[in-house]
Amino acid sequence: MKLLLWLILLVICWPLALFLLFIYPIIWLILLPFRLIGIAVEGGFAFIRALFMLPARVLS
Repeated sequence: MKLLLWLILLVICWPLALFLLFIYPIIWLILLPFRLIGIAVEGGFAFIRALFMLPARVLS
């Protein structure tokens, strides 16, 4: 889907499309720590949920 949108942008406004082609990896690297923090927080919440659900699993 991203490729199709980029190709449409390339036809409509090629300087902007080329600029986005070069800036996309930089933006991806900037956002990478936030993704890693999100994965860690999600893992922490899954651990807490598992701790609370443990007594129900033991009883059943």
